[in-house]
Amino acid sequence: MGLQTVDAALFKKIFLASAQNIESQKEIINELNVFPVPDGDTGSNMTMTIMSAARDVAALENPSMAKLAKTIASGSLRGARGNSGVILSQLLRGFCKVIGDYDEIDVDVAANAFSKAVETAYKAVMKPKEGTILTVAKGGAQKAAELVGETEDMISFIEKVIEYMEEVLEYTPELLPVLKEAGVVDSGGRGLLEVMKGGFEALCGKEVEFKGEASSAKTASAPRSGAVDTSNISTSDIKYGYCTEFIILLEKKFTQKDEIDFKAFLTSIGDSIVCVADDEMVKVHVHTNHPGQAFEKGLTFGQLTSMKVDNMRIEHDEKLFKEQEKAADAPKTAAPEHKEPSKEYGFIAVAAGKGLAEIFDELGVDHVIEGGQTMNPSTEDMLNAIDAVDAKNIFIFPNNKNIILAAQQARDLTEDKNIIVIPSKTIPQGIAGIIGFVADKSADINEKLMTEACKNVKSGSVTYAVRDTKIDGKEIKMGDYMGLDDKTITSVSNDRQEAVISLIDGMVDEDSEVVCLYFGEDTTEEEAQSIANAIEEKYDYLEVEVHNGGQPVYYYILSVE
Repeated sequence: MGLQTVDAALFKKIFLASAQNIESQKEIINELNVFPVPDGDTGSNMTMTIMSAARDVAALENPSMAKLAKTIASGSLRGARGNSGVILSQLLRGFCKVIGDYDEIDVDVAANAFSKAVETAYKAVMKPKEGTILTVAKGGAQKAAELVGETEDMISFIEKVIEYMEEVLEYTPELLPVLKEAGVVDSGGRGLLEVMKGGFEALCGKEVEFKGEASSAKTASAPRSGAVDTSNISTSDIKYGYCTEFIILLEKKFTQKDEIDFKAFLTSIGDSIVCVADDEMVKVHVHTNHPGQAFEKGLTFGQLTSMKVDNMRIEHDEKLFKEQEKAADAPKTAAPEHKEPSKEYGFIAVAAGKGLAEIFDELGVDHVIEGGQTMNPSTEDMLNAIDAVDAKNIFIFPNNKNIILAAQQARDLTEDKNIIVIPSKTIPQGIAGIIGFVADKSADINEKLMTEACKNVKSGSVTYAVRDTKIDGKEIKMGDYMGLDDKTITSVSNDRQEAVISLIDGMVDEDSEVVCLYFGEDTTEEEAQSIANAIEEKYDYLEVEVHNGGQPVYYYILSVE
């Protein structure tokens, strides 16, 4: 007699084993990633998503099935990262909607849960694409429905579902030409299979230790399922350059009409849209050229959290560069690859905008994390950047007061490199700090030099008001242009140029020599040059430099030295 039902205690073991298995296989899954959706590593995203729920599940003592279901659904939604992670969270959410109503899972309940999982996931994605994780999940649900009435043995049932999902996965290249061209199967589908396989081992009685954290073992040496050749893909083919994710903590009822209208808005500014909601929150993923607009729209429904923006063009270029390096080095020797010693100093900076990223790159920064105001990168983002920089001493420039803590936390979690956080609160401070670096000085001396350099520059920015308010005696109306220095709002006007010049008036003095003006994505070089001319006409002893920062949210970022 086989196993006919799964109770809550066994299902907890199954879920934790599923999470642990995909964690152990994430690097192999990452190797399957292929453009045109380079918005993060699929294996890593799916692992972080399920681990977010698994840690909560592991902490539960003798939970009921209803408690397990609620914990899995909530934890995976909050931890979802990237398209594949969001879809996985929705598969789990749909599955848990069904099993939460039962004390035990049998073949009938499992089949219904698989069906609900696929329905929920397809509903969450605005334009479902076949040949992806969705196709593999749908194949599993269809097979599960066919098996109802044929068997009551859960082990036999799940084994046959997995076998069919493997067949569907192998067929994904026929559905997506880019997969066939690269010679790989869909990475998200492979990830889902690893989730299923891990759970199946626990179902069969294997004891799996849940570690609850990323494994220290490297899996890069494991056999690859096919190398991905992206050398013939240009970043110009990426229509929308920023992978944007965030969660809205709802402050009012999010109706079906709100959801429809919000998805329509996201469609107007981007693609690859995933928007899922429950009574408390809305999880959003969109590829767009204007992350700030997505954030501003989200703010109309509530507070934002877990905000993340990745520059897909830069990521793709980095991936190509690494692939070219590997290709160039491969034929030199059959012996193990000689690893060059780590360099003495490395640099990481946070900036939003292609122009600003290029400026930091020209200054010698090794890794630019896309982020800033309204899009604060996480500690995990910092740790990933640290891993990417092969240096003994790494200086991090947060360039925003709200990012310094995350950088310091990443420093405290890093054991194999000396991480030094320069507490730069603005982009100009970060630029000044990097310029203050002296190559032949020690890390400790450079920390002092760069920190002091940050203090010697005055920073300002110009943005707009999102609501009526009164601050420091200034009446501000929604839509007004505001000039902010390092401490407060110093100028308010309904004319953008006037706001900039008024801000400058409060920053310059007789010792000032140079003003740098970085114009954002919603302004033009012509307007910026006009403002620069006006400043030079008013202050004939100043030199004004104009740079294309390309930053969202702020029309201008400026410095006075």
